[in-house]
Amino acid sequence: MKFVTRMAGLALAAGLAVTLGAHAGEKEIRKALAERFPAAQISSVKATPYSGLYEVYLDGQLIYMDAKAQYVFAGDVIDLRTRANLTQARLNKLQAVDWSVFPLDQAIRTVKGKGERKLVVFSDVDCPYCRKFDAELAKVDNITVYTFLYPVEGLHPKAVQMSKQIWCAPDRNKAWDDYISNRAVPDNDGKCANPVEATVALGNKLNVSGTPTIFFANGVRVPGMVPAAKLEQLLAANAK
Repeated sequence: MKFVTRMAGLALAAGLAVTLGAHAGEKEIRKALAERFPAAQISSVKATPYSGLYEVYLDGQLIYMDAKAQYVFAGDVIDLRTRANLTQARLNKLQAVDWSVFPLDQAIRTVKGKGERKLVVFSDVDCPYCRKFDAELAKVDNITVYTFLYPVEGLHPKAVQMSKQIWCAPDRNKAWDDYISNRAVPDNDGKCANPVEATVALGNKLNVSGTPTIFFANGVRVPGMVPAAKLEQLLAANAK
């Protein structure tokens, strides 16, 4: 399981600020980064609409540079008027995936109402924020939710076994609801054919670093617990 820390970004930024010379433009910024950090995967360099900064997406993180490539800024850009985290919003889009990567038959499928809106959730059975998000989901109608059992073993040692037992239950939806709501343990040994290990591998491949992680119909991801009202807004904004 990969957990990306801000310290890595800060260390990178410190090195860049000292070593980069005076250049200008996207090509020059990319060249300067490649020369100083040849092993780094530079996915994109793009001018931003704020303060003349350039957004650099590399190794799964965002940093910012000035047009002359003399200074590097690491951290979140916040719009003080709306309090929106512009960095996180861009990361959500940059880290969007093709919906076809999800093996939906390996998820617990829950349909509410017409089920017209679709959502994928990577969830850990023992994650307290996943329980909170599940309670928020109960307030949302006209939705189909695909819950992928994604145990974070380093934080929750029993989550792998519990995920397998939930999957092996005769009624997976009921087993999930009963455990998330009341900690009711399914009456089986979890030794049936199950997708838990495959889901963990998929999550690692997609850099799912925490739970819950939500993917909308257009592939945009949003990490963390989202209240029902905010979820409604995101569902509308990220409809396919």
